[in-house]
Amino acid sequence: MEILITGGTTFVSKYTAEHFVRRNDHVTVINRGSREQIPGTELIQIDRTQLGSALTGRHFDVILDITAYTAEHIQTLLDSGVQFTDYVFISSSAVYPETNPQPFTEEQAIGFNSIWGDYGANKVKAEQYLLQHVPGAYILRPPYFYGIYENLYREAFPFDCAMQDRIFYLPPNNGMKLQFFHVADLCRFIEILIGKHPSDHIFNVGNPEAVSIRDWVTLCYEAAGKTAQFARIEDTSIPLWNYFCFHNYEYMLDVSRQTALMADTIPLADGLKQEYEWYSHNPDSIYNRKPYLEFLDQHKSLLS
Repeated sequence: MEILITGGTTFVSKYTAEHFVRRNDHVTVINRGSREQIPGTELIQIDRTQLGSALTGRHFDVILDITAYTAEHIQTLLDSGVQFTDYVFISSSAVYPETNPQPFTEEQAIGFNSIWGDYGANKVKAEQYLLQHVPGAYILRPPYFYGIYENLYREAFPFDCAMQDRIFYLPPNNGMKLQFFHVADLCRFIEILIGKHPSDHIFNVGNPEAVSIRDWVTLCYEAAGKTAQFARIEDTSIPLWNYFCFHNYEYMLDVSRQTALMADTIPLADGLKQEYEWYSHNPDSIYNRKPYLEFLDQHKSLLS
């Protein structure tokens, strides 16, 4: 297939580009060329908001839009003169207001979520613009992605703690559930969409089960070959973002539409082992490493 991927150099878009290159598809990527490219891709080196005639007359079997965060991003791509058969947009579970009943379903109204702020609001507008102009587009709403090429300081944080034989400090709400989706499962599901063309066009995607913070940390330590030892931070006045990598926000997606098409997902323990193996050889992959460990070291008297 002829595939156009927006991005192609960072985490989800990078993994996706590599996946479809391995399938021997012809993969064209749009990015600014500031990072190393996946071998075998065709690069259009340009800012996606300034496409000009770079795509005029080009036809793709599918556009995988992984880096659209605003309606403008969608608009400039559609106005570029590009032609395509299928369009798959990676949106976000952040489009569901936190006041919606859970688990969130695709039939629910989308709108502003105060936890995610402008990020979620802009994803809402991007979805609306896309469906207005490409009614047959597919929209995917994931929870937290994980897997190799992760560039956020999430799994890497407990991995670092495990490698340094540190006690892990749990937040007060350590039973809060987290839902994940492996980037390899995303690619598998995209293959199903463009192969089967299901009648539904909006899908929550993710593992059917969620795990508690404590269980997630336990699995991260086990992926590193270690056993987690815990302490608990009881002081709710200490801002969570000073020492932990997720919002204090529990939500759950109903992924029954996804499971009707793709019955299985990678077990979280297996996916974390794969990610740890990659991260242990690529510790500099995190672009914005948060100073959680420094905070914990400097404030031990407050945490005991």
